[in-house]
Amino acid sequence: MTAPSPSQVLAEVFGYTSFRGDQQQIVEHVTAGGDAVVLMPTGGGKSICYQVPALCREGTGIVLSPLVALMHDQVAALQLVGVRAAALNSTMSGEDRQAIERAYVAGELDMLYLAPERLSAPGTVELLRRGRIALFAIDEAHCVSQWGHDFRPDYLRLGALAEEWPDVPRIALTATATPATHREITERLHLGRARHFVSSFDRPNIRYRIEAKGQVRHQLTSFVKDQHAGEAGIVYALSRRKVEQTAGWLRDAGVDAVAYHAGLPASERLDAQTRFLREDGVVVVATIAFGMGIDKPDVRFVAHIDLPKSVEGYYQETGRGGRDGEPAEAWMAYGLADVVQQRQLIEGGDGDEQAKRNQLAHLGHMLELSETVECRRQYLLRYFGQDLAEPCGNCDVCLNPPKLWDATVPAQKLLSTVLRTYNERRGRTFAAGQHIDVLRGVTSERVAQLALDELSTWGIGADLSVAQWRGVVRHLLATGVLESQGEWGVLAPTELAKPVLRGEQQVFMREEVVSRAAGRSSSAKKNAIADLSIEQQEVFERLRLWRLEEAREQGVPPYVVFGDATLRALSTHLPQSDEALLEISGIGQAKLERYGAAVLALLAE
Repeated sequence: MTAPSPSQVLAEVFGYTSFRGDQQQIVEHVTAGGDAVVLMPTGGGKSICYQVPALCREGTGIVLSPLVALMHDQVAALQLVGVRAAALNSTMSGEDRQAIERAYVAGELDMLYLAPERLSAPGTVELLRRGRIALFAIDEAHCVSQWGHDFRPDYLRLGALAEEWPDVPRIALTATATPATHREITERLHLGRARHFVSSFDRPNIRYRIEAKGQVRHQLTSFVKDQHAGEAGIVYALSRRKVEQTAGWLRDAGVDAVAYHAGLPASERLDAQTRFLREDGVVVVATIAFGMGIDKPDVRFVAHIDLPKSVEGYYQETGRGGRDGEPAEAWMAYGLADVVQQRQLIEGGDGDEQAKRNQLAHLGHMLELSETVECRRQYLLRYFGQDLAEPCGNCDVCLNPPKLWDATVPAQKLLSTVLRTYNERRGRTFAAGQHIDVLRGVTSERVAQLALDELSTWGIGADLSVAQWRGVVRHLLATGVLESQGEWGVLAPTELAKPVLRGEQQVFMREEVVSRAAGRSSSAKKNAIADLSIEQQEVFERLRLWRLEEAREQGVPPYVVFGDATLRALSTHLPQSDEALLEISGIGQAKLERYGAAVLALLAE
């Protein structure tokens, strides 16, 4: 029997008439037996790049994926389109595991998902040897980077696949890789002969907004209720306690919000994740433990109420919004306390000195992104080794250019205070709050005890508010003029402070303005049905209700049945035959057989 072509598989199985971007080149290269390293943004269609070749080649495609949730959803989606897919993981019963192993050995599986650590389990390699392997797909390949933001030791063992199965093509995929991480993926996974496909990291449908943290509870509530009411979203917080508090705030404000973190009972976590995936308009508040395995396409916003640990983490987390290509928003509020807290966590962590220096460098880049007065998207893309010629026009800096002020004199006052507390107090210096108190002339028992009111800089900064001084500290930390040291985050000048103190270098920074959560701008996002007529919107809503019932009956998320884009196309074109249904993007032969009659009956009404 002749193997199907990639175009046939794409159309008949997945219901798409054409590949996107680099997908076709990648698919054809891997189908022909070549190795590949693929860097493609979240929502760019990475899974197609290995699923289609696995179905074109003889044998079973082995997918190494880090999270059980991701495996479960992908297997469910593949089974719905007629692909013989399964996963082996630690949550399964022995009986189920044996049944899947028998099916693999018998050649009855098209795709088999494994966690990387499972390769170390007794018998796994022997099991794989007994079957025929079409390809190896290594998802979230950035986890192999030892100095990256999400290192996982089990990924280091995956390089051995090249020696054990030298003739089986391997494809490594990730959405977050700097040039250094890209090199490390290539080296550690022994992909020296691989062809590299680097798509643009740009997600033009995502609007980036970063603002100073004031009353974050009110800032977040206004953002969610005024700008994204009734829409699905993710809110990230640093601590478990803040996750639960924030979910409570939102519920009190009338938002359908659930909490998710590793400290909750497994049943509560599962319930929160299930509601988020399978119901419309649910907001999940979570630590970063939530998200890597989440494939929900219609997340309309991602919010951070604490400073993320790295630009890679921020990009990956914000990339969970707008996977369907529709407009989404990435909003963040951060403050100086976030920087101090993150530094304390790093300094008190278990890593060695090299790991801590690497983590501090990641934090520094994240702070730079937050403080920049240039286009956010240009900074992000440059960080990942790409250039955007013109400002994007879809971030807060572009839409509302910040007003800059000459902060050279305040910066000199702050640096002088830091130097004087160090020189005049026998090598002792303080964290930001104490320096700000000195500059503003705020008396306290501690000030009197240390005679800080005798410093020559006492009270010379009373013209600025605490918020403004904190902004100056953040800016000097972000630009490397100051550094924060030790467990308590004490401030110390760097070599870059000298030209500022001598007046040879000016300091310009944005005005310290906390957003009042204004309404949507003129270029604000459109939801899935905003551009449909009233009659088309009615059809869309009826299809959405039908989809929800189907999904509940099958125990899968609604988007596994059909995505919003497919429902919108159905509402617009109103197909009246099987042939017309197959012209709709997202409807292949298997979904036509499963859902075609019901959809046509609903549309006929």
